[in-house]
Amino acid sequence: MRKILQLITVTILAMCLHSCKKWLDLTPTDQLTDKIVWNDPSSVNLYVNGFYTYLHQYSQFGSAQFSGSLTESLTNTFKYGSYALGHKAGHPNNYVFNPSVITSASVFYDNWSDAYNKIRRMNEFLSSMGKYSSFSAEQNAKWEAQTRFFRAFIYFQLAKRHGETIIYTSLDQMEKDKALSSEQETWNLVESDLDFAIANLPEDWPVAEKGRVTKYAALAFKSRAMMYAQRWQKAYDAANAVISSGRYALVANYATAWKGNNAESILEYRYNVAGPNHIFDKDYVPLSDGYEFGALGTPTQEMVESYEKKDGTKMNWSDYHKSNASRPPYEDLEPRFKATIIYPGSVWKGKVMENSVNGTNGTFMAYRAQPYSYGFTTTGYFLKKLLDENLIDIKGTPSTQPWVEIRYAEVLLNKAEAAYRLNKMGEAREAMNLVRARVALPAKSSGGDEWFKDYVNERKVELAYEGHLFWDMRRWKLAHIEYNNIRAHGFKITGSNYEYIDVDYQDRKFLEKTYILPIPDSELENNSLVQQHPVWK
Repeated sequence: MRKILQLITVTILAMCLHSCKKWLDLTPTDQLTDKIVWNDPSSVNLYVNGFYTYLHQYSQFGSAQFSGSLTESLTNTFKYGSYALGHKAGHPNNYVFNPSVITSASVFYDNWSDAYNKIRRMNEFLSSMGKYSSFSAEQNAKWEAQTRFFRAFIYFQLAKRHGETIIYTSLDQMEKDKALSSEQETWNLVESDLDFAIANLPEDWPVAEKGRVTKYAALAFKSRAMMYAQRWQKAYDAANAVISSGRYALVANYATAWKGNNAESILEYRYNVAGPNHIFDKDYVPLSDGYEFGALGTPTQEMVESYEKKDGTKMNWSDYHKSNASRPPYEDLEPRFKATIIYPGSVWKGKVMENSVNGTNGTFMAYRAQPYSYGFTTTGYFLKKLLDENLIDIKGTPSTQPWVEIRYAEVLLNKAEAAYRLNKMGEAREAMNLVRARVALPAKSSGGDEWFKDYVNERKVELAYEGHLFWDMRRWKLAHIEYNNIRAHGFKITGSNYEYIDVDYQDRKFLEKTYILPIPDSELENNSLVQQHPVWK
Protein backbone atom coordinates (compact mmCIF):
# COMPACT_ATOMS: atom_id res chain seq x y z
CA MET A 1 0.00 0.00 0.00
CA ARG A 2 1.16 3.53 -0.64
CA LYS A 3 2.55 5.49 2.29
CA ILE A 4 0.35 8.11 3.91
CA LEU A 5 0.53 11.77 2.97
CA GLN A 6 0.68 14.05 5.98
CA LEU A 7 -1.71 16.50 4.37
CA ILE A 8 -5.30 15.31 4.38
CA THR A 9 -7.17 16.52 1.34
CA VAL A 10 -10.81 17.01 2.11
CA THR A 11 -12.66 17.35 -1.17
CA ILE A 12 -16.37 17.43 -0.51
CA LEU A 13 -19.03 17.44 -3.17
CA ALA A 14 -22.08 19.55 -2.48
CA MET A 15 -24.18 16.46 -1.93
CA CYS A 16 -27.81 15.69 -1.30
CA LEU A 17 -29.00 12.84 0.91
CA HIS A 18 -32.23 11.26 2.12
CA SER A 19 -34.56 13.68 3.84
CA CYS A 20 -38.26 13.78 4.49
CA LYS A 21 -38.35 17.56 4.18
CA LYS A 22 -34.99 18.75 2.82
CA TRP A 23 -31.49 17.54 2.12
CA LEU A 24 -28.31 18.51 3.85
CA ASP A 25 -27.04 21.98 3.01
CA LEU A 26 -23.30 21.53 2.66
CA THR A 27 -20.53 23.93 1.80
CA PRO A 28 -17.46 22.63 -0.07
CA THR A 29 -14.19 22.67 1.85
CA ASP A 30 -10.79 22.95 0.17
CA GLN A 31 -7.55 21.52 1.55
CA LEU A 32 -7.32 21.30 5.29
CA THR A 33 -4.68 19.75 7.51
CA ASP A 34 -6.02 17.16 9.92
CA LYS A 35 -5.45 19.43 12.94
CA ILE A 36 -7.40 22.35 11.45
CA VAL A 37 -10.40 20.10 10.76
CA TRP A 38 -10.90 19.58 14.50
CA ASN A 39 -11.20 23.29 15.29
CA ASP A 40 -14.83 23.39 14.17
CA PRO A 41 -17.54 20.68 14.22
CA SER A 42 -18.85 21.89 10.86
CA SER A 43 -15.46 21.09 9.31
CA VAL A 44 -15.55 17.62 10.84
CA ASN A 45 -19.04 17.09 9.46
CA LEU A 46 -17.84 18.09 6.00
CA TYR A 47 -15.02 15.57 6.26
CA VAL A 48 -17.48 12.81 7.21
CA ASN A 49 -19.86 13.89 4.45
CA GLY A 50 -17.21 12.90 1.95
CA PHE A 51 -17.69 9.27 2.97
CA TYR A 52 -21.35 9.45 1.91
CA THR A 53 -20.25 9.90 -1.71
CA TYR A 54 -19.29 6.20 -1.61
CA LEU A 55 -23.01 5.43 -1.82
CA HIS A 56 -23.11 7.15 -5.20
CA GLN A 57 -19.87 5.64 -6.44
CA TYR A 58 -21.01 2.06 -5.72
CA SER A 59 -24.55 2.66 -6.98
CA GLN A 60 -26.04 1.88 -10.38
CA PHE A 61 -25.44 5.55 -11.17
CA GLY A 62 -21.74 5.40 -10.26
CA SER A 63 -18.72 3.61 -11.68
CA ALA A 64 -17.19 1.57 -8.84
CA GLN A 65 -19.12 -1.70 -9.20
CA PHE A 66 -18.16 -2.53 -12.80
CA SER A 67 -16.43 0.50 -14.29
CA GLY A 68 -19.82 2.08 -14.98
CA SER A 69 -21.42 -0.94 -16.67
CA LEU A 70 -24.32 -2.64 -14.91
CA THR A 71 -23.32 -5.98 -13.37
CA GLU A 72 -26.62 -7.40 -14.66
CA SER A 73 -24.80 -7.59 -18.00
CA LEU A 74 -22.69 -10.36 -16.42
CA THR A 75 -25.90 -12.38 -16.03
CA ASN A 76 -28.39 -13.30 -18.77
CA THR A 77 -30.80 -10.46 -17.95
CA PHE A 78 -29.15 -7.48 -19.65
CA LYS A 79 -27.38 -7.04 -22.96
CA TYR A 80 -25.04 -4.24 -24.01
CA GLY A 81 -25.61 -3.69 -27.72
CA SER A 82 -22.07 -2.78 -28.77
CA TYR A 83 -19.35 -5.17 -29.82
CA ALA A 84 -16.67 -2.45 -30.00
CA LEU A 85 -14.74 -2.54 -26.73
CA GLY A 86 -15.53 0.04 -24.11
CA HIS A 87 -17.33 0.43 -20.80
CA LYS A 88 -21.13 0.28 -21.18
CA ALA A 89 -20.29 -1.17 -24.59
CA GLY A 90 -18.22 -4.18 -25.66
CA HIS A 91 -16.35 -4.82 -22.42
CA PRO A 92 -19.28 -6.48 -20.62
CA ASN A 93 -19.92 -8.71 -23.64
CA ASN A 94 -16.27 -9.65 -23.76
CA TYR A 95 -16.38 -10.60 -20.09
CA VAL A 96 -19.24 -13.07 -20.54
CA PHE A 97 -17.99 -14.51 -23.83
CA ASN A 98 -14.33 -14.70 -22.84
CA PRO A 99 -13.93 -14.65 -19.02
CA SER A 100 -10.25 -15.50 -19.40
CA VAL A 101 -9.77 -11.73 -19.80
CA ILE A 102 -10.07 -11.63 -16.00
CA THR A 103 -6.50 -11.59 -14.73
CA SER A 104 -4.51 -10.25 -11.82
CA ALA A 105 -3.50 -7.37 -14.08
CA SER A 106 -7.03 -6.23 -14.86
CA VAL A 107 -10.56 -6.94 -13.64
CA PHE A 108 -13.17 -4.33 -14.44
CA TYR A 109 -15.35 -5.29 -11.48
CA ASP A 110 -12.44 -5.49 -9.05
CA ASN A 111 -12.23 -2.61 -6.55
CA TRP A 112 -9.02 -3.34 -4.65
CA SER A 113 -7.15 -0.07 -5.17
CA ASP A 114 -10.26 2.06 -4.89
CA ALA A 115 -11.31 0.33 -1.67
CA TYR A 116 -7.96 0.71 0.07
CA ASN A 117 -7.71 4.37 -0.89
CA LYS A 118 -11.06 4.88 0.81
CA ILE A 119 -10.10 2.76 3.82
CA ARG A 120 -6.93 4.83 4.21
CA ARG A 121 -8.95 8.02 4.22
CA MET A 122 -11.35 6.71 6.85
CA ASN A 123 -8.50 5.48 9.02
CA GLU A 124 -6.86 8.88 8.66
CA PHE A 125 -10.02 10.44 9.99
CA LEU A 126 -10.21 8.09 12.98
CA SER A 127 -6.53 8.65 13.74
CA SER A 128 -6.86 12.43 13.63
CA MET A 129 -9.93 12.26 15.86
CA GLY A 130 -7.89 10.42 18.49
CA LYS A 131 -5.14 13.01 18.28
CA TYR A 132 -6.97 16.30 17.97
CA SER A 133 -10.64 16.08 18.92
CA SER A 134 -11.66 18.01 22.02
CA PHE A 135 -15.35 17.42 21.47
CA SER A 136 -17.57 15.32 23.72
CA ALA A 137 -17.37 11.54 23.75
CA GLU A 138 -20.96 11.39 22.51
CA GLN A 139 -20.21 13.62 19.51
CA ASN A 140 -17.02 11.72 18.71
CA ALA A 141 -18.96 8.45 18.85
CA LYS A 142 -21.44 9.70 16.22
CA TRP A 143 -18.62 10.67 13.86
CA GLU A 144 -16.84 7.40 14.47
CA ALA A 145 -20.05 5.43 13.97
CA GLN A 146 -20.66 7.00 10.56
CA THR A 147 -17.06 6.40 9.55
CA ARG A 148 -17.10 2.79 10.66
CA PHE A 149 -20.39 2.21 8.82
CA PHE A 150 -18.69 3.28 5.62
CA ARG A 151 -15.57 1.27 6.40
CA ALA A 152 -17.85 -1.76 6.74
CA PHE A 153 -19.55 -0.77 3.48
CA ILE A 154 -16.20 -0.74 1.66
CA TYR A 155 -14.90 -3.94 3.26
CA PHE A 156 -18.18 -5.54 2.24
CA GLN A 157 -17.42 -4.55 -1.36
CA LEU A 158 -13.97 -6.12 -1.02
CA ALA A 159 -15.17 -9.28 0.70
CA LYS A 160 -17.85 -10.11 -1.86
CA ARG A 161 -15.17 -9.97 -4.55
CA HIS A 162 -12.04 -11.30 -2.88
CA GLY A 163 -13.05 -13.19 0.25
CA GLU A 164 -9.71 -12.70 1.96
CA THR A 165 -8.59 -9.12 2.42
CA ILE A 166 -5.92 -7.10 4.19
CA ILE A 167 -7.48 -5.75 7.37
CA TYR A 168 -6.42 -2.25 8.34
CA THR A 169 -8.16 -0.75 11.35
CA SER A 170 -5.53 1.86 12.17
CA LEU A 171 -3.28 4.17 10.23
CA ASP A 172 0.01 2.77 11.42
CA GLN A 173 -0.91 -0.66 10.04
CA MET A 174 -1.06 0.86 6.56
CA GLU A 175 2.57 1.94 6.76
CA LYS A 176 4.00 -1.57 6.47
CA ASP A 177 3.50 -4.84 4.68
CA LYS A 178 0.62 -6.92 6.01
CA ALA A 179 -0.63 -10.38 5.18
CA LEU A 180 -4.10 -11.36 4.05
CA SER A 181 -6.68 -12.09 6.71
CA SER A 182 -9.15 -14.91 6.28
CA GLU A 183 -12.61 -14.41 4.84
CA GLN A 184 -14.09 -15.01 8.30
CA GLU A 185 -11.82 -12.38 9.83
CA THR A 186 -12.94 -9.94 7.16
CA TRP A 187 -16.59 -10.57 7.96
CA ASN A 188 -15.74 -10.20 11.66
CA LEU A 189 -14.51 -6.68 10.94
CA VAL A 190 -17.60 -5.82 8.89
CA GLU A 191 -19.82 -7.09 11.68
CA SER A 192 -17.84 -5.30 14.39
CA ASP A 193 -17.91 -1.97 12.55
CA LEU A 194 -21.63 -2.27 11.90
CA ASP A 195 -22.32 -3.21 15.52
CA PHE A 196 -20.47 -0.09 16.64
CA ALA A 197 -22.52 1.98 14.20
CA ILE A 198 -25.77 0.40 15.40
CA ALA A 199 -24.88 1.10 19.04
CA ASN A 200 -23.86 4.73 18.49
CA LEU A 201 -25.99 6.10 15.67
CA PRO A 202 -29.29 7.82 16.50
CA GLU A 203 -32.63 6.47 15.37
CA ASP A 204 -33.30 9.90 13.87
CA TRP A 205 -31.18 12.95 13.10
CA PRO A 206 -32.23 16.58 13.50
CA VAL A 207 -33.89 18.04 10.41
CA ALA A 208 -30.72 19.92 9.43
CA GLU A 209 -28.82 16.61 9.30
CA LYS A 210 -31.43 14.39 7.71
CA GLY A 211 -29.82 11.98 5.29
CA ARG A 212 -27.12 10.70 7.61
CA VAL A 213 -26.90 7.00 8.37
CA THR A 214 -29.20 5.96 11.19
CA LYS A 215 -29.22 3.00 13.53
CA TYR A 216 -31.81 1.30 11.34
CA ALA A 217 -29.88 1.90 8.13
CA ALA A 218 -26.90 0.18 9.78
CA LEU A 219 -29.15 -2.70 10.86
CA ALA A 220 -30.58 -3.00 7.36
CA PHE A 221 -27.12 -3.09 5.84
CA LYS A 222 -26.03 -5.64 8.44
CA SER A 223 -28.87 -7.90 7.30
CA ARG A 224 -27.36 -7.77 3.79
CA ALA A 225 -23.75 -8.21 4.81
CA MET A 226 -24.41 -11.11 7.16
CA MET A 227 -26.18 -13.03 4.37
CA TYR A 228 -22.99 -12.84 2.32
CA ALA A 229 -21.09 -14.01 5.40
CA GLN A 230 -23.62 -16.85 5.83
CA ARG A 231 -24.20 -15.76 9.41
CA TRP A 232 -27.86 -16.46 9.17
CA GLN A 233 -28.88 -15.71 12.74
CA LYS A 234 -27.13 -12.34 12.60
CA ALA A 235 -28.83 -11.53 9.29
CA TYR A 236 -32.19 -12.62 10.64
CA ASP A 237 -31.85 -10.62 13.86
CA ALA A 238 -30.78 -7.45 12.02
CA ALA A 239 -33.62 -7.67 9.49
CA ASN A 240 -36.10 -8.43 12.25
CA ALA A 241 -34.99 -5.36 14.21
CA VAL A 242 -35.70 -3.13 11.22
CA ILE A 243 -39.07 -4.75 10.58
CA SER A 244 -40.09 -4.68 14.25
CA SER A 245 -39.28 -0.98 14.50
CA GLY A 246 -42.38 -0.17 12.44
CA ARG A 247 -40.56 2.74 10.84
CA TYR A 248 -40.69 1.49 7.27
CA ALA A 249 -43.30 0.04 4.95
CA LEU A 250 -43.75 -1.11 1.37
CA VAL A 251 -45.21 1.71 -0.70
CA ALA A 252 -48.44 0.80 -2.46
CA ASN A 253 -47.12 1.36 -5.99
CA TYR A 254 -44.06 -0.70 -6.92
CA ALA A 255 -43.20 1.81 -9.66
CA THR A 256 -42.29 4.35 -6.96
CA ALA A 257 -40.52 1.92 -4.60
CA TRP A 258 -36.99 2.84 -5.69
CA LYS A 259 -37.62 6.57 -6.20
CA GLY A 260 -36.68 7.63 -2.68
CA ASN A 261 -38.13 10.03 -0.14
CA ASN A 262 -40.83 7.54 0.84
CA ALA A 263 -41.66 4.99 3.54
CA GLU A 264 -39.69 2.26 1.78
CA SER A 265 -36.38 4.11 1.56
CA ILE A 266 -33.99 3.30 4.41
CA LEU A 267 -30.80 4.85 3.02
CA GLU A 268 -30.49 6.95 -0.10
CA TYR A 269 -28.18 9.41 -1.83
CA ARG A 270 -29.70 12.51 -3.40
CA TYR A 271 -28.70 14.63 -6.37
CA ASN A 272 -29.64 17.99 -7.84
CA VAL A 273 -29.24 19.78 -11.16
CA ALA A 274 -26.39 21.97 -9.91
CA GLY A 275 -24.49 18.92 -8.70
CA PRO A 276 -23.89 16.27 -7.80
CA ASN A 277 -25.91 14.65 -10.56
CA HIS A 278 -25.57 11.66 -12.89
CA ILE A 279 -26.09 10.52 -16.50
CA PHE A 280 -28.14 7.35 -16.12
CA ASP A 281 -30.86 8.62 -18.45
CA LYS A 282 -28.34 9.57 -21.12
CA ASP A 283 -26.97 6.03 -20.97
CA TYR A 284 -30.22 4.10 -21.26
CA VAL A 285 -33.04 6.12 -22.89
CA PRO A 286 -34.23 5.00 -26.35
CA LEU A 287 -33.38 7.08 -29.41
CA SER A 288 -36.99 8.27 -29.58
CA ASP A 289 -36.29 10.35 -26.45
CA GLY A 290 -34.21 12.65 -28.65
CA TYR A 291 -30.76 11.58 -27.48
CA GLU A 292 -28.61 9.74 -29.98
CA PHE A 293 -26.19 8.04 -27.58
CA GLY A 294 -28.59 6.24 -25.23
CA ALA A 295 -29.91 2.68 -24.95
CA LEU A 296 -26.40 1.33 -24.42
CA GLY A 297 -27.85 -1.77 -22.83
CA THR A 298 -31.31 -3.35 -22.84
CA PRO A 299 -33.19 -6.11 -20.94
CA THR A 300 -33.27 -9.59 -22.43
CA GLN A 301 -36.08 -12.04 -23.07
CA GLU A 302 -34.69 -14.17 -20.25
CA MET A 303 -35.50 -11.36 -17.83
CA VAL A 304 -38.97 -10.89 -19.30
CA GLU A 305 -39.71 -14.59 -18.86
CA SER A 306 -38.81 -14.36 -15.17
CA TYR A 307 -42.07 -12.51 -14.48
CA GLU A 308 -45.20 -14.39 -13.51
CA LYS A 309 -48.63 -13.63 -14.84
CA LYS A 310 -50.96 -11.51 -12.72
CA ASP A 311 -52.55 -14.65 -11.27
CA GLY A 312 -49.19 -16.03 -10.13
CA THR A 313 -48.88 -18.68 -12.83
CA LYS A 314 -46.03 -18.83 -15.34
CA MET A 315 -46.66 -17.82 -18.92
CA ASN A 316 -45.97 -20.48 -21.54
CA TRP A 317 -43.48 -18.80 -23.85
CA SER A 318 -42.82 -21.80 -26.10
CA ASP A 319 -45.27 -20.62 -28.78
CA TYR A 320 -43.23 -17.40 -29.07
CA HIS A 321 -39.85 -19.12 -29.41
CA LYS A 322 -40.09 -19.36 -33.16
CA SER A 323 -39.52 -17.18 -36.20
CA ASN A 324 -43.12 -16.36 -37.06
CA ALA A 325 -44.82 -15.55 -33.75
CA SER A 326 -47.45 -13.00 -32.89
CA ARG A 327 -47.12 -10.37 -30.18
CA PRO A 328 -46.95 -11.94 -26.71
CA PRO A 329 -49.70 -10.92 -24.25
CA TYR A 330 -47.44 -8.67 -22.18
CA GLU A 331 -50.45 -7.15 -20.45
CA ASP A 332 -51.01 -10.48 -18.69
CA LEU A 333 -47.74 -10.13 -16.77
CA GLU A 334 -47.59 -8.84 -13.20
CA PRO A 335 -47.09 -5.12 -12.39
CA ARG A 336 -43.34 -5.27 -11.75
CA PHE A 337 -42.71 -6.15 -15.38
CA LYS A 338 -44.55 -3.07 -16.61
CA ALA A 339 -42.66 -0.87 -14.13
CA THR A 340 -39.25 -2.25 -15.10
CA ILE A 341 -39.18 -2.74 -18.87
CA ILE A 342 -40.28 -0.69 -21.87
CA TYR A 343 -41.91 -3.39 -24.00
CA PRO A 344 -43.57 -3.23 -27.43
CA GLY A 345 -46.93 -1.55 -27.06
CA SER A 346 -46.14 0.11 -23.74
CA VAL A 347 -46.36 3.86 -23.31
CA TRP A 348 -43.16 5.77 -22.52
CA LYS A 349 -43.21 9.56 -22.23
CA GLY A 350 -46.52 9.67 -24.04
CA LYS A 351 -45.37 7.52 -26.98
CA VAL A 352 -46.56 4.01 -27.82
CA MET A 353 -43.30 2.11 -28.18
CA GLU A 354 -42.70 -0.09 -31.23
CA ASN A 355 -39.17 -1.36 -30.53
CA SER A 356 -39.14 -2.72 -34.06
CA VAL A 357 -37.14 -2.71 -37.27
CA ASN A 358 -37.43 0.87 -38.59
CA GLY A 359 -39.64 1.71 -35.63
CA THR A 360 -40.25 5.39 -34.93
CA ASN A 361 -40.69 4.96 -31.19
CA GLY A 362 -38.00 2.43 -30.37
CA THR A 363 -35.84 1.06 -33.15
CA PHE A 364 -34.35 -2.44 -33.41
CA MET A 365 -30.75 -3.04 -34.47
CA ALA A 366 -29.23 -6.51 -34.77
CA TYR A 367 -26.24 -7.09 -32.51
CA ARG A 368 -22.97 -6.44 -34.44
CA ALA A 369 -24.83 -4.58 -37.21
CA GLN A 370 -22.68 -1.60 -36.25
CA PRO A 371 -19.96 -1.11 -33.61
CA TYR A 372 -22.16 0.80 -31.17
CA SER A 373 -25.88 0.45 -30.55
CA TYR A 374 -26.48 4.11 -29.68
CA GLY A 375 -30.20 4.58 -29.15
CA PHE A 376 -31.24 1.23 -30.60
CA THR A 377 -32.35 -2.00 -28.96
CA THR A 378 -30.77 -5.35 -29.81
CA THR A 379 -33.32 -7.26 -27.70
CA GLY A 380 -36.68 -5.65 -28.52
CA TYR A 381 -36.87 -3.98 -25.09
CA PHE A 382 -35.57 -0.92 -23.28
CA LEU A 383 -34.87 -0.37 -19.60
CA LYS A 384 -37.53 1.62 -17.72
CA LYS A 385 -36.68 1.13 -14.07
CA LEU A 386 -34.41 3.78 -12.52
CA LEU A 387 -35.02 6.16 -15.45
CA ASP A 388 -36.80 9.48 -14.95
CA GLU A 389 -39.89 9.52 -17.15
CA ASN A 390 -40.37 13.22 -16.39
CA LEU A 391 -36.96 14.17 -17.79
CA ILE A 392 -37.63 15.45 -21.31
CA ASP A 393 -34.49 17.45 -22.15
CA ILE A 394 -32.04 14.56 -22.04
CA LYS A 395 -29.27 16.47 -23.80
CA GLY A 396 -29.44 19.62 -21.70
CA THR A 397 -30.46 18.43 -18.23
CA PRO A 398 -28.56 16.00 -16.00
CA SER A 399 -30.31 13.19 -14.15
CA THR A 400 -31.21 13.84 -10.52
CA GLN A 401 -33.35 10.88 -9.41
CA PRO A 402 -32.04 9.59 -6.03
CA TRP A 403 -30.16 6.37 -5.56
CA VAL A 404 -31.82 4.20 -2.90
CA GLU A 405 -29.10 2.01 -1.45
CA ILE A 406 -31.38 0.06 0.88
CA ARG A 407 -35.13 -0.24 0.71
CA TYR A 408 -37.55 -2.09 2.93
CA ALA A 409 -38.44 -4.78 0.37
CA GLU A 410 -34.83 -5.97 0.41
CA VAL A 411 -34.88 -6.24 4.20
CA LEU A 412 -38.02 -8.41 4.03
CA LEU A 413 -36.32 -10.64 1.47
CA ASN A 414 -33.16 -10.76 3.58
CA LYS A 415 -35.23 -11.95 6.51
CA ALA A 416 -36.96 -14.51 4.30
CA GLU A 417 -33.66 -16.02 3.19
CA ALA A 418 -32.14 -16.02 6.67
CA ALA A 419 -35.30 -17.60 8.11
CA TYR A 420 -35.17 -20.30 5.44
CA ARG A 421 -31.56 -21.11 6.34
CA LEU A 422 -32.58 -21.28 10.02
CA ASN A 423 -35.46 -23.67 9.26
CA LYS A 424 -38.05 -21.03 10.15
CA MET A 425 -40.09 -21.89 7.08
CA GLY A 426 -43.25 -20.13 8.19
CA GLU A 427 -41.43 -16.85 8.72
CA ALA A 428 -39.59 -17.23 5.41
CA ARG A 429 -42.88 -17.62 3.55
CA GLU A 430 -44.50 -14.76 5.44
CA ALA A 431 -41.70 -12.28 4.68
CA MET A 432 -41.52 -13.14 0.99
CA ASN A 433 -45.29 -13.17 0.61
CA LEU A 434 -45.50 -9.64 1.99
CA VAL A 435 -43.37 -8.52 -0.97
CA ARG A 436 -45.59 -10.45 -3.37
CA ALA A 437 -48.77 -9.07 -1.85
CA ARG A 438 -47.70 -5.52 -2.73
CA VAL A 439 -48.23 -6.40 -6.41
CA ALA A 440 -51.29 -8.58 -5.71
CA LEU A 441 -49.54 -11.88 -6.41
CA PRO A 442 -50.81 -14.93 -4.52
CA ALA A 443 -48.79 -16.26 -1.60
CA LYS A 444 -46.26 -19.02 -2.16
CA SER A 445 -46.78 -22.07 0.06
CA SER A 446 -43.88 -24.19 -1.13
CA GLY A 447 -41.08 -25.40 1.11
CA GLY A 448 -37.52 -26.70 0.93
CA ASP A 449 -35.66 -26.51 -2.38
CA GLU A 450 -38.83 -25.54 -4.23
CA TRP A 451 -39.32 -22.52 -1.97
CA PHE A 452 -35.70 -21.44 -2.43
CA LYS A 453 -36.11 -21.63 -6.20
CA ASP A 454 -39.19 -19.41 -5.87
CA TYR A 455 -37.22 -17.07 -3.61
CA VAL A 456 -34.34 -16.75 -6.08
CA ASN A 457 -36.80 -15.65 -8.76
CA GLU A 458 -38.70 -13.37 -6.38
CA ARG A 459 -35.52 -11.56 -5.40
CA LYS A 460 -34.53 -11.35 -9.07
CA VAL A 461 -37.72 -9.57 -10.16
CA GLU A 462 -38.31 -7.45 -7.03
CA LEU A 463 -34.75 -6.07 -7.01
CA ALA A 464 -34.31 -6.13 -10.80
CA TYR A 465 -31.55 -3.85 -12.11
CA GLU A 466 -30.75 -2.53 -8.63
CA GLY A 467 -27.34 -4.21 -8.67
CA HIS A 468 -28.05 -7.39 -6.66
CA LEU A 469 -28.50 -10.30 -9.08
CA PHE A 470 -24.90 -10.92 -10.18
CA TRP A 471 -23.60 -10.80 -6.62
CA ASP A 472 -26.46 -12.95 -5.34
CA MET A 473 -25.74 -15.62 -7.94
CA ARG A 474 -22.09 -15.57 -6.93
CA ARG A 475 -22.78 -15.94 -3.21
CA TRP A 476 -25.26 -18.76 -3.91
CA LYS A 477 -22.63 -20.43 -6.12
CA LEU A 478 -25.19 -20.68 -8.92
CA ALA A 479 -23.47 -18.47 -11.50
CA HIS A 480 -21.31 -21.25 -12.95
CA ILE A 481 -24.45 -23.36 -13.37
CA GLU A 482 -26.89 -20.78 -14.71
CA TYR A 483 -24.49 -18.65 -16.77
CA ASN A 484 -22.37 -21.28 -18.47
CA ASN A 485 -22.88 -22.29 -22.11
CA ILE A 486 -26.03 -20.21 -22.48
CA ARG A 487 -27.12 -17.36 -24.72
CA ALA A 488 -29.38 -14.38 -24.19
CA HIS A 489 -32.36 -13.78 -26.44
CA GLY A 490 -34.77 -11.13 -27.59
CA PHE A 491 -37.34 -10.33 -30.27
CA LYS A 492 -36.75 -8.91 -33.72
CA ILE A 493 -40.06 -7.24 -34.50
CA THR A 494 -41.00 -6.55 -38.10
CA GLY A 495 -44.52 -5.25 -38.47
CA SER A 496 -46.69 -7.73 -36.56
CA ASN A 497 -44.10 -10.53 -36.76
CA TYR A 498 -42.13 -11.38 -33.63
CA GLU A 499 -39.01 -13.40 -34.32
CA TYR A 500 -37.32 -14.96 -31.29
CA ILE A 501 -33.59 -14.38 -31.80
CA ASP A 502 -30.20 -15.13 -30.32
CA VAL A 503 -28.72 -11.75 -29.35
CA ASP A 504 -25.26 -13.08 -28.42
CA TYR A 505 -24.15 -15.28 -31.37
CA GLN A 506 -21.85 -17.18 -29.03
CA ASP A 507 -22.07 -18.89 -25.65
CA ARG A 508 -21.72 -17.05 -22.38
CA LYS A 509 -19.27 -18.47 -19.84
CA PHE A 510 -18.64 -18.24 -16.13
CA LEU A 511 -15.43 -19.65 -14.64
CA GLU A 512 -15.74 -21.12 -11.14
CA LYS A 513 -12.41 -19.68 -10.11
CA THR A 514 -13.81 -16.16 -10.60
CA TYR A 515 -15.98 -16.60 -7.50
CA ILE A 516 -12.83 -15.27 -5.83
CA LEU A 517 -11.08 -12.53 -7.78
CA PRO A 518 -7.29 -12.48 -7.97
CA ILE A 519 -5.14 -10.24 -5.82
CA PRO A 520 -4.01 -7.41 -8.13
CA ASP A 521 -0.42 -7.41 -9.36
CA SER A 522 0.08 -3.96 -7.86
CA GLU A 523 -0.55 -5.32 -4.36
CA LEU A 524 1.74 -8.31 -4.89
CA GLU A 525 4.52 -6.01 -6.09
CA ASN A 526 4.25 -3.67 -3.08
CA ASN A 527 3.43 -6.05 -0.25
CA SER A 528 5.88 -8.89 0.37
CA LEU A 529 3.54 -10.66 2.82
CA VAL A 530 0.70 -11.19 0.35
CA GLN A 531 0.57 -14.24 -1.89
CA GLN A 532 -1.73 -14.88 -4.81
CA HIS A 533 -4.68 -17.27 -4.40
CA PRO A 534 -3.65 -20.76 -5.57
CA VAL A 535 -6.27 -20.89 -8.35
CA TRP A 536 -4.84 -17.69 -9.82
CA LYS A 537 -1.16 -18.65 -9.75
